[in-house]
Amino acid sequence: MLKGLRQIEPYVAGFQPKEKDMIKLNTNENAYGPSPKVQELLKVFDVNRLTRYSSLDQADLREALAGQLGVSADQIIVGNGSDDILSMAFLAFFNSDEPVVFPDLTYGFYKVWADLYHIPYHEIPLNDRFEIETVDYFADNGGIILANPNAPTGIFKPLEEIEEIVKANQDVVVVIDEAYVSFGGQSALPLLQKYDNVFITRTFSKDAALAGLRVGYGIGSPQLIAIINAVKNSVNPYNVDSLAEEIATVAVKDWSYYEKSCQTICQTRDWFAGELQALGFDVLPSKTNFVLVEPKGVTAQALFSYLEAHKIYVRYFPKVDRISNKLRISIGTQAEMERVLDVIKELVE
Repeated sequence: MLKGLRQIEPYVAGFQPKEKDMIKLNTNENAYGPSPKVQELLKVFDVNRLTRYSSLDQADLREALAGQLGVSADQIIVGNGSDDILSMAFLAFFNSDEPVVFPDLTYGFYKVWADLYHIPYHEIPLNDRFEIETVDYFADNGGIILANPNAPTGIFKPLEEIEEIVKANQDVVVVIDEAYVSFGGQSALPLLQKYDNVFITRTFSKDAALAGLRVGYGIGSPQLIAIINAVKNSVNPYNVDSLAEEIATVAVKDWSYYEKSCQTICQTRDWFAGELQALGFDVLPSKTNFVLVEPKGVTAQALFSYLEAHKIYVRYFPKVDRISNKLRISIGTQAEMERVLDVIKELVE
């Protein structure tokens, strides 16, 4: 038996099928694709640039984001997806003997990072409506992380309630994971002007349709950015490749394209949720690009298998007690969701 080997239960990502003519709705990707300007860039990108290391500070991308978000560039850090940013945030901000706290039903990676980095943590149960209870976060802790809107529930917590949590915990960092904020949530960006303990993370994987690019970013006070930059430069200074940085910069500069596609996704989401409710399904109110649903007249497992047999892939959590009879269904194009609805009706009607 070898000594010193790490024993950890890893995060389980969504299945990545490679079939043709499938409808892939299991990893919350954007069905409408990147901005056409991204394609234009790929046609002219100088591949000789790849002989050199990428930039250390992603200055052009940070400047573009700063202009879009109304913050200064020194309040932004860029990483290899928001997972990279969140991982570094755990290392940078959660170094107390008191536990980091987060909901019991949320992004599964939070627990993994806490275990990986030997950070004590406490999971706080969502209420019976799968909502975050503000008062549950008023106890002593070593830091807080909240996905808002939350995943896998899709539920958004109003900004004034988020501020109550931030205000009550000004001696620790409160991380707000805004991976899905473009689909109907309200950003915590205004809180940055009032509190130094807020750190917001975002990704290009959902709203910008660049999940395969792996770019994300964090926004916080210059003090927090300096600390997390020190962590980045202690682990992987060149964490964003040159092509990814340039593509992401082009995407930010063409953000009106993404605003339209996100609006279309939200319209399809609300239509699809209404159709499922008409079938008697329980659908949690979503401000994301997915819905969490409990079928009626059939188990989640049976519906999951039936959809899979028709090359429709959704997410099923059989080992998570509170949602073991629910499915998380990403929102595709209107045509895709009409096909999904027809297949569901074949089974339940």
